[in-house]
Order: sequence, then C-alpha cells, then structure tokens
Amino acid sequence: MGRARAAGGAPEVPVIDISAWRHGGEADRTAIAAQVDDAARTVGFLQIRGHGIPEATAQAFAAALDAFFGLPMEEKKALRPPSPGINRGYTPPHTEELSLSLGVPAAARDLFEAFNVGSQAIDFPDLDLPEAHYPANLWPSLPGFREAVEEWCAAAGGLARRLTEIFARALGLAEGYFVPFTDHSLDVLRMVHYPLPEEGTVIGRAQMGMGAHTDYGIVTVLWADRVPGLQILDGDGAWHDVLPEPGCLLVNLGDLLARWTNDRWLSTMHRVLPPSDERGRAVRRRSAAYFHDGNWDAEIRCLPGCVPDGGEPLHPPTTVGRHIAAKLAGSRAGRLNADSPREAARLRSAEDG
Repeated sequence: MGRARAAGGAPEVPVIDISAWRHGGEADRTAIAAQVDDAARTVGFLQIRGHGIPEATAQAFAAALDAFFGLPMEEKKALRPPSPGINRGYTPPHTEELSLSLGVPAAARDLFEAFNVGSQAIDFPDLDLPEAHYPANLWPSLPGFREAVEEWCAAAGGLARRLTEIFARALGLAEGYFVPFTDHSLDVLRMVHYPLPEEGTVIGRAQMGMGAHTDYGIVTVLWADRVPGLQILDGDGAWHDVLPEPGCLLVNLGDLLARWTNDRWLSTMHRVLPPSDERGRAVRRRSAAYFHDGNWDAEIRCLPGCVPDGGEPLHPPTTVGRHIAAKLAGSRAGRLNADSPREAARLRSAEDG
C-alpha cells in the first residue's frame, strides 16, 4: 500500500475501456483483466471508459450536488449526524483531517465540505445488520435531490460490482469470488465541494483541500470536475497531478483490496490541494466518491496465490467493519490511527522531502 510506481517520470494513470466486458468474447475479457492487473500493480488508479453510465445521469447528479452545497450553512448543518462515528450527513469545512486516518496530524484541518449517504440496515430486510455500521440516511428537503443521488448511487455501485468481476479474473479467481464478501456491502457516496475562500483569505502552504490518505475499502468510483487538485504519491515521494479524461470515471483501489492481494495491488496515497487555475487563482471544485467497501462482517485475509511459496502474509486478517471503524476514528473523530505505521512513515517522508 502507499505509492504508485513510476519508471522515470510521472506515473501514468491508464485509460481502460471496459465496454467489451459485458458483450465481448473471452479474448476481450482476458485483455481487459490484464490491463486492470497492470494498472493495479503499478499505479493503483485507473481511468474507466465504456462504463455505460449515461451523461444525463451525471448531469442530473451534478445539478443536485450544486443545489445542496448552495444551501445556507445553517440548513446544511441541520443535516450533521449525531456523532462523528456515523458516516452519514453533512460535514462542514475545517472539521475533518484525512491524514489522521494514517496516523499523521496535519497543520490545519481540511478545506472541503461533504455530504454522505450510504447503505442502510433497512436496505437488507432479510438480514439482521447493525445500525452502527448501516445507519439511516439524512436527506435535505430539495426537490429531485434524493432521486438524482439514488440514481447515481445505483449507476456507480453497478460499475463497482462489475469491476470486482474484472478484479477476480485478473487475480485468477472465479468471477463471482467477491460476491459473498460484498452482497451487503458498506457502500458510501461522499459528495465533496471545495468552496471558494472568502475574499482576502490567505491559504497557507500547509493547508490541504483534502489531506493525504489512502481509501479504506475495496474500490472507489470517482466523479470529479476537470479542475487541478487531485495528486497521487509515487515511489520516490513525489506528488503528481491527476485529471479525469473526458468521458472517463477515475477508479482507485482501497486498503482492503491491497491487503487481500498481499500488496501485489496498490492502494495509492493521494491528496487534494486547494483547487486553483493555471494562474494560481482559487477555483471551485466538486467531486463524488462512491466507496465500495465490502460487508461489515467479511473477513479479509490474503487471497489464494498472493503469498509466495514459503512466505507469510504481510497483513494479519481483519474484518471490513473493524478496519473501516479504525480509519473513520481518525478522519472523522480526530483520533490518531495507529493501524497504518508504514503509510504514516511514507507520508512523513514525502512531507519532509
């Protein structure tokens, strides 16, 4: 976990067209799986083309996002969850510190504001799921907002599940291998807004739009404006810009998939600088990350074939719920997470460099 690998120069985030996965032949599926495996080993980020999500769905979702973040602050704050451990509702600016999920305090809290919805216990009426892990969503009274967001969740979630089929093929497993680990997945959609600073505000050099972190779960599907800000960390401790290509969705792998593969695949550290244009002027930026994290009670231990003969797994077994709770205790509740010592050391090294 941690850094993208680059053989001289910046790491490349490849564009992979997955349109043939559903309707192509075996050669097509094998070729797509091979491209995904290469990207997963070297950079941990992909640009997915041919995802099948209509542009109208994305436009309606973007309009809903704008409507919510355009509300008065007091209306948004009314949708804050009752405690930081409930990963739902509104997060005001300067209230989270993503680097704490790696056990590294930042000089200042992150600039972004966010609104989260996700899987609920009532979505799985035949299962006795704990509401602590599957809390109820909070919804604003905005016409059409819930419908547009739920449509995006269905589309992004469908893409995430299709990607796990591709991951299984790439890892030499049955294509349905991950289904028993994800059939009541802790999925969360985090809608993020980087508002323009108030006139005259000076942003310090150490201020992050969103602090350095790795994603916690299996795979993230990211919709984002084509505005500079997102950066990934390479093996030499250097940060590199990543912009989504037109028509593509960014996808990155999370910590649990890296653990599953014994770090054969990368959960790459990334951050978001305060968004600015080519002249250094502050600009607005929007993004939405759909986190496909797996069942709260699923045990994550090294996959078959990912430990060399005679070797030992690099990570002890854990459960999805335990891992996610430790990460959220850092970013949302402000407690240093001690479960990621290697990533913390890498981040400190990059900051010192």
